[in-house]
Amino acid sequence: MKSWLLSLVALAGLTSVACLAAGPVIKMKNTDPQAFLGEPVYLYSQTPSRQQSDAEQWGHLALSLPNGYTTSEYFIRNVTNPALYAFLPEPDKATGSAVIVAPGGAFMSLAVQNEGLRVAKALNDQGIAAFVLTYTLNKTSREIAAYQQEVGKIFAAKSKGEEPDVFVPQATTDALKALSVMKENAPNWNINPDKIGFLGFSAGAMTSLSAAIADTDNRPAFLGYIYGPMKAIEVPADAPPLFAAIALDDGLFGKQGFGIVSQWQAQNIPVELHAYEKGDHGFGVGRPGTTSTGIIPQFTAWLATHDF
Repeated sequence: MKSWLLSLVALAGLTSVACLAAGPVIKMKNTDPQAFLGEPVYLYSQTPSRQQSDAEQWGHLALSLPNGYTTSEYFIRNVTNPALYAFLPEPDKATGSAVIVAPGGAFMSLAVQNEGLRVAKALNDQGIAAFVLTYTLNKTSREIAAYQQEVGKIFAAKSKGEEPDVFVPQATTDALKALSVMKENAPNWNINPDKIGFLGFSAGAMTSLSAAIADTDNRPAFLGYIYGPMKAIEVPADAPPLFAAIALDDGLFGKQGFGIVSQWQAQNIPVELHAYEKGDHGFGVGRPGTTSTGIIPQFTAWLATHDF
């Protein structure tokens, strides 16, 4: 797979791998901060420094495919002051459960619209409170052309079978801090502190996973792991129940098998797997025309079977 193709997949989690090969029209630019996330609840400082405020960069990607498919998405880069953005359901629908939504973006950006806002709204429709997490990322160039080159290098290496280390350990700390903040403020948001878990996408899935299996008593109640790496890892006996989902045509992780699921089974921890025929990487709340559109109803139904 071409490096630029994988770069776009990671940037915003939007694109169809099969369709892109035919020749897309791509426009990317920096943009002013958008209001759709609402007011941030900063994890470490409610008054970010000028340097932190200036560092965070919003971007926009517009994509048109030869088959007529178009999309327009916002993303964030250079997060240095992590935050939560609350999306609460109507009080008469609220179940008391809450989900920390961790968008993906290869630890170089966050797809806060496709894997943030849309996910949060879909969860709200099911009565579940959602909190979009912006976690610490690798520093990238502010200028778009340079940024695209940086991402391209990472995925060019990956296409050669290399494994470039882009993981940001601080992101795990951010996720655990977010869990603590939510537990401490649960009464203010009308949520049950014993029913807070993660739903992570791609790099956000990796971040959520690392927090869920960290050596700490601050455990999430559950873990939603959406198109993250599927290879086997060591799983502690007290890991939370796992809901995993991936499309089998995922160009990054779709052919790795399901070792991570087997490890949960080996520990006799509840686990559910959804492996969709199609959806590619980055389907978010579901790629139209594929069964991946069942992701949110299936996830919330799974939560209900565990009384979350």
